[in-house]
Amino acid sequence: MPLVPARANDIDAAAVAATENLIDNGGYAVLRNNRILITHNLHTPYVPASIIKIATALAALDILGPEFRFNTNFYLDDQQNLYIQGFGDPFLISEEIAAIIVKLKDLGCTKINDIYLDSTAFQLNAPPDGAGISNNPYDAENSALAVNFNTINITKNKTGEVLSAEEQTPTLTLMAELAEKLPPGIHRININQTASGGEAIISRYVGELFRAFQKQENIAGAGMIAQRKIPENLDLFYIHRSRKTLKEIIAPLMLYSSNFIANQLFLALGSYSYGFPGTWEKSRKVMTYHLQKKYNLSENEVRIIEGSGLSGQNRVSPHAMIQLLDAFKPYADLLPQEDGKFLKSGTLNGVYSYAGYFAGKDRLDSFVLLLNQGKNSRDLLLDELERIYRGACQR
Repeated sequence: MPLVPARANDIDAAAVAATENLIDNGGYAVLRNNRILITHNLHTPYVPASIIKIATALAALDILGPEFRFNTNFYLDDQQNLYIQGFGDPFLISEEIAAIIVKLKDLGCTKINDIYLDSTAFQLNAPPDGAGISNNPYDAENSALAVNFNTINITKNKTGEVLSAEEQTPTLTLMAELAEKLPPGIHRININQTASGGEAIISRYVGELFRAFQKQENIAGAGMIAQRKIPENLDLFYIHRSRKTLKEIIAPLMLYSSNFIANQLFLALGSYSYGFPGTWEKSRKVMTYHLQKKYNLSENEVRIIEGSGLSGQNRVSPHAMIQLLDAFKPYADLLPQEDGKFLKSGTLNGVYSYAGYFAGKDRLDSFVLLLNQGKNSRDLLLDELERIYRGACQR
């Protein structure tokens, strides 16, 4: 979309000066009727933090399509061992697993002995750039086969008993082990492979959860839980298609600003564009190339290292973000709404950003602000920009 300046008399000069007093290092852009109403450092790239999730979602919608659904494959061998092969479904949650077990039973699965987990569809040599090792939800690690966003929610009482803190999730043996050194209370624990023993613990969580639902459905069998690649000669027993479409996944991604979901989508882009296994590098290439070519953005204006906004190496200019917001406009209602705005925020240490849409009369007008500075004047700046926008709408 070519950006054309608005008429000079649409802008309050004093208000413009007020915005610049709030910026030490940053830029912004506001559109009205597809024209630039006001900008500052339009083509300068900045660290975007979580507003880059809009770019990730847009690329996924473009490449995979809004009706795309993730698959998870299930195999049974002649010893009644179950093999589960993941392809990155970010919404493989307890409720979904309960439904899968019922489906397996309906298809004639009467016994499950060993449970083998195959997560080789992603080959990740490290967590996403910028991630830490903590129990904070934003540090949950990615995997081709993960459940419940790679987190466990537990409650530990004063006697040391550990139970699931979620009605929909059974209590698992793994929970007590992970909670051993935690004080009494409710805790959400990341299944962080870097801290906890590699991909094996992620697979163990998946296997224990499937085993628990197997028992709930009175399906016979017992055995080990282990990682194992699908044997080449094994026939496919069932393909589970996620109950959520890509479009339905994006709304909670934006609402909760889930880094885990964002990077599952990011990794899917590389996997489905360049073939499995998915890697960070494949996804960087496909997403950066797609955004630059489809939206006519320069290499200097957009650089994507990972898809959630954790990385301090991500870059986007106000101009690039405005172009992406214009393309995302049909999906604006997937963003959180606040005081007449569709709004996504982004925050890192020294990074404060907003992107979204002002709701005008019968239209949406895009805005973005990117601050890379010690002072968090984000809310004050947004207030000033909205004041300028609303004033222009009344002229």
